[in-house]
Amino acid sequence: MQSLRKLEIMRRFISIFSLFSILFCFLFEPISVFALADFQESESHSFVANVASKVSPSVVRIDIEREFQTDEFESDLLDPLLKDLLGDLGTFPKKERGQGSGVIIDSSGLVLTNAHVVERVDRVIVTLQNGNQVDGTVVGTDQVTDLALVKIKEFPDLESAKLGDSEDIQVGDWAIALGTPYGLESTVTLGIVSSLHRDINSLGFSDKRLDLIQTDAAINPGNSGGPLINANGEVIGINTLVRSGPGAGLGFAIPINLASKVTNQLLTNGEVIHPYLGAQLVLLNERIAKEHNQDPNALIFLPERSGALVQSVIPQSPAEEGGLRRGDLVINAGGNAINDPRSLLMQVENAQIGKPFELEVVRNNKEINLSIKPAALPGIS
Repeated sequence: MQSLRKLEIMRRFISIFSLFSILFCFLFEPISVFALADFQESESHSFVANVASKVSPSVVRIDIEREFQTDEFESDLLDPLLKDLLGDLGTFPKKERGQGSGVIIDSSGLVLTNAHVVERVDRVIVTLQNGNQVDGTVVGTDQVTDLALVKIKEFPDLESAKLGDSEDIQVGDWAIALGTPYGLESTVTLGIVSSLHRDINSLGFSDKRLDLIQTDAAINPGNSGGPLINANGEVIGINTLVRSGPGAGLGFAIPINLASKVTNQLLTNGEVIHPYLGAQLVLLNERIAKEHNQDPNALIFLPERSGALVQSVIPQSPAEEGGLRRGDLVINAGGNAINDPRSLLMQVENAQIGKPFELEVVRNNKEINLSIKPAALPGIS
């Protein structure tokens, strides 16, 4: 009797469960289908495709031509007798061609690119996304930051890219590189911001002053001068170099805030004037100083703290005239703490030429204050 009762309860439970299941499917299945359809429609294109389509009209290809004299023809004559017979043939004109990328930053026809793409060239040819080609004029170049500005004639439908804020980006943000690597136009690669404030001097470029954005977005020859953009389609950097090796390469871009500053100076003056002190600096921190001081053969004692250690001072430079000496440890500049040479160089870059620039240094275990008047960096146009 009890088994029959249990069977009856089970049948009722199954009936109620089935009813609820039917009602659930009836009420919610249409919503799920429609939601899935909306989702599929919204995800038919990735955010990269949407961003790239918005910025691509502002990305250009830059071809350059450079003429120079060479005796290459004579060097190809391998037979000494033939060389003697012809005598000195002199030099012959030769044309060199190169290619890079750029980004339109103003609809009046201003194109931002790298200095190494367009410096010392005889002709600049800019190809727009629609295929139109137009000659460009180099407004100015800055070797210290590897930035250049090119002017092309204004077109009615010329589109400029929106500039972002490179101070607002973080490691891990999306990074999208656009350009014409190897002459392949409209190339888009995706990565992330791998690192910030990467000192270009650590990459072997001692004549530059740059804190670079590092990215794993693929950057190849021909990408130089093209934009690095964020997920909102804003330019956050100008691609400048790549370090290749086993595995993926490392790409580097110039922060757009610095590029904007350089652009304004190039437009106003046709050049960028960089302040300098005239001292060679090396990194010093507590660990390095302790290791040095424990060496029985060490000739001097180093303060066990972080800063920019003066390795040498250029004669007749602002640094020498201001009293900076070899062995001084710079710990503060313009009211800002200095932990390494890079931070000091950035403070110098923001200093005013001919105006007092205050330094706090450690000398013989004593802190002293110096006032130095930066001069214009010589030999740079």
